Amino acid sequence: MKREIIDDLIKWKDSKRRKPLIITGVRQCGKTHVLKEFGSLFFEHVCYINFEENNKYASIFDYDYNVDRIIREIEIMEHTQIVAGKTLLIFDEIQEAPRAITALKYFCENKRELHIACAGSLLGVALKQENISFPVGKVNRMQMYPMNFREYVMASGEEELLGLFADWPVDREIPELYFRSMEHLLKEYYVVGGMPEVVYEYSTSKDLEAVSDIQDEILSDYADDFSKHAPVSEIEKIRMIWDSVPKQLAKENNKFVFSHVKEGKRAHELEAALQWLKNAGLIHMVELVQNASVPLSAYADATYFKVYLSDVGLLCRRLGINSKSVLGEEDILKDYKGAIVENYVLSELIALNKQPYFWRSGNTAELDFIFEEDGALFPVEVKAATNTQAKSYKQFCKKYSPHTGYKLSLKNIAWNDYEGVYTVSLPLFLEWNMDYYQKA
Repeated sequence: MKREIIDDLIKWKDSKRRKPLIITGVRQCGKTHVLKEFGSLFFEHVCYINFEENNKYASIFDYDYNVDRIIREIEIMEHTQIVAGKTLLIFDEIQEAPRAITALKYFCENKRELHIACAGSLLGVALKQENISFPVGKVNRMQMYPMNFREYVMASGEEELLGLFADWPVDREIPELYFRSMEHLLKEYYVVGGMPEVVYEYSTSKDLEAVSDIQDEILSDYADDFSKHAPVSEIEKIRMIWDSVPKQLAKENNKFVFSHVKEGKRAHELEAALQWLKNAGLIHMVELVQNASVPLSAYADATYFKVYLSDVGLLCRRLGINSKSVLGEEDILKDYKGAIVENYVLSELIALNKQPYFWRSGNTAELDFIFEEDGALFPVEVKAATNTQAKSYKQFCKKYSPHTGYKLSLKNIAWNDYEGVYTVSLPLFLEWNMDYYQKA
């Protein structure tokens, strides 16, 4: 299954400014597989070290940070040769070896010619909890996420559809045949999500029960991480928040409320646990902006936010939604449909390297998402079906006059002028290509 991050890895490999690379991301999103595949495609040899599976490797870094000695001892332990330019050295689950993280500074300074790539599922957690000397300025970093919808379509063997829509004219209605094919793939993606093992299972077997079983295993592994890696004082709080997120997201006003986690609990009691889930990559937090001015980050309210899951398929599973109801034609999802579609849109925005916020004007208007690029604001209105009436979107456009905005729904593609704003009505399944429709 093709992952788009491979293209970024190729650029890193050939960059004159290359440094040791760290890839972070939620557990089981495919970091290890991608690095091994990248190594097999572009290097003569791969030397793979997993610090979680075998703690003997961490002891190599205990004595000093002499990179020649470190490489020599790895060669002896692995019965191999590590040759700069020909070998990709992979350090997996590097958060389990804090001194190996620090050693990356010396690899950068003294062995720049060696290609070294590291992966860390809980690196964000480790850096917050442990006294690790992180090599600031001495590493390149990439963030990896579950497979996005575009990658899912490719894994489903429908890559030709992506090519068809790469430059689809905004004023040409999409024929029913193409529209329904993409809509069905989108519904599949809501259920399956982007965890690679789940995607592979469904793409090969079409077995929804097997999909649910694998998702349950992944969720169980996440729960095990709470016990293994979280501070003892926070474990129960983390579990409570983790259980609360899908329920709060499914509410009409889905602002995250700490008192809804457990009656009587206040923000200061639960903030550390919420941050743990964020650092582990399990959730995304989207902050409120009331004054939509650039930069948005300067006007964001860190105390008022929504919380989403890292994978829409896992959200469906945690909500207990029957997979067949999502794939069927009948609209029986009721209140859950909005939560699922919002989570999908948020994940796709992140995959496009956007930093989303949401906008609210008192109690009169709320816009689902807003992001900025090159000093410009881009409003995004989300509808789960074909109803695209959006008073809040119009109010935002009238107040801030952005040059381009998006209305994502299951309506066909079109463009309109709202309060002088070039507005693209884009089917949800084309969100991956939204930049193409940005007004010049």
